Amino acid sequence: MAKSQETYSKKEKEIKKLKKRKEKEEKRLERKANNNKGKSFEDMIAYVDENGQLSDTPPDPKKKKEFTVDDVQMGARVEAAIDPADLIRKGSITFFNDEKGYGFIRDEKSQDSVFFHINGVLTPPVKEKDKVTFEVEMGQKGMNAVKVAIVK
Repeated sequence: MAKSQETYSKKEKEIKKLKKRKEKEEKRLERKANNNKGKSFEDMIAYVDENGQLSDTPPDPKKKKEFTVDDVQMGARVEAAIDPADLIRKGSITFFNDEKGYGFIRDEKSQDSVFFHINGVLTPPVKEKDKVTFEVEMGQKGMNAVKVAIVK
């Protein structure tokens, strides 16, 4: 009688293959059972609440706000015209360097320190602690005072 050609390692490999096939089939059946296809439209809907978060529940109609087309602004915001009197500020010079021609003005209202250069001064002989009026504009490194004039 002939001896079987199957060895122990061949039997182990065959058992592993069968086990792997069985696990694969079980996973396939599980995926099929938990399939999300065919959900109803209501199950797929998501709502946005008043804070902008996604929610499963529809919004409360009591919190509904009515808007008109005029309330919605498209594009850049239109700024109201600035009164020229609001542009002129008052302050005092806290530092001035005669050699280099620059200094700083302390704004009376905001207490901000604003840079100024001698070229922006209307009445040239200025010194520290002078009371001045000035206008502010944006420069390369921040706010700059221009049209600086001494108050008498």
